[in-house]
Amino acid sequence: MLRTTPLIILCFVFPGHVLADNRSDTEALFAFAEQQHAEFFSPPNQETQELEGYLVRYYNGTNTYLGTRGDEVYVHGLQFGVGIIRVGVISDFIDPGSDEIRDLTDAILFDRAASCGEYAGQYSSEVTDVKRSLNFAGTLEISVANGLCTFTSNNIPNHDFGQGGNFATPVAAVAHTYSMPAEPVLASSPSALTLEWDNAVLLNGVKVDIWAAACYGVGDEKIGCSNPAQPWRFDPMSPKNNFGTDNHNAHTQPTGAYHYHGNPNALFNSISTQPSPVVGFAADGFPVFGSYFEDNGTVRKATSSYRLKAGSRPSGTGNPGGVHDGTYRDDYEYVAGSGDLDQCNGMAVNGDYGYYITDAFPYMMFCFSGTPHASFNKFSQAVARP
Repeated sequence: MLRTTPLIILCFVFPGHVLADNRSDTEALFAFAEQQHAEFFSPPNQETQELEGYLVRYYNGTNTYLGTRGDEVYVHGLQFGVGIIRVGVISDFIDPGSDEIRDLTDAILFDRAASCGEYAGQYSSEVTDVKRSLNFAGTLEISVANGLCTFTSNNIPNHDFGQGGNFATPVAAVAHTYSMPAEPVLASSPSALTLEWDNAVLLNGVKVDIWAAACYGVGDEKIGCSNPAQPWRFDPMSPKNNFGTDNHNAHTQPTGAYHYHGNPNALFNSISTQPSPVVGFAADGFPVFGSYFEDNGTVRKATSSYRLKAGSRPSGTGNPGGVHDGTYRDDYEYVAGSGDLDQCNGMAVNGDYGYYITDAFPYMMFCFSGTPHASFNKFSQAVARP
């Protein structure tokens, strides 16, 4: 998944004393990075130093560091974000074995390949539910056949989870299999997100399910709102609501399935001078990018074309009254051209259409620009289970 992307570590503050015994592999990694990603690692052929158990090169032309500790690869520099960033293992970049399981634990992605087939492989992670001090192993396999990319995972993320959250159901490993077209096509008109569909699967194997089954005046206003036409559906991303999401904007479903409602605050750098990578794929096959894109030579965050409606909501039976403050999805309206992104929160950059993670509503997706694959349909998933 990360094989075409540079990775690096900050050399002078590494903790511990670990013997660096993989010099030949590391030197090959350095050569690959310098040849394929000179924009990050130049000038080439810098001296390799062994510091605190790490093998490190500093590139004074780009003010970046690339290093290894054992098989792990790290990067450091403002181009990549803040701090020392683990980006994978050596075999993710040079001569990866087709049967090798690659470690995604806390990995930061850089690859912008818009085709899901570019990420085929097997992946794993070792993470912790911090609220329960309970360890989990994440699994993900991405395969390509018959024009489809298929993601098979146990829906455990590649990062620790639970911090700041209050999950109604404890996280559990829940098997999911999703397929999407390897060559997606824009539909003649968008189709709506509803409770019937999971929306996307990220490159750590965790699904995105944006809608909440919670509407004003329905039940306890937390669950039970299954009618897609019901107005005043709560927005789980609003700070005015309390849906128990953790610091990754995720919580659980009754099955224990962990899922995101917005930015996972993982997988890509929140502050960057480079365009963001692909972090996942929507049910229609189009990629989900992080927040940054290149706009005529300037790298900046993509902006949504939604805004809060002016004035107040209607009051009376079935209506909450009060001002449009973002508590409900119906508080927002789409204004074409007011931001970078279209109605579905997507755009094409250099010919590649994709959805973008935004700081503001709708955060990741508002609708499907293509045709979602049936494997993302929750009813079909239930029928398929033994």
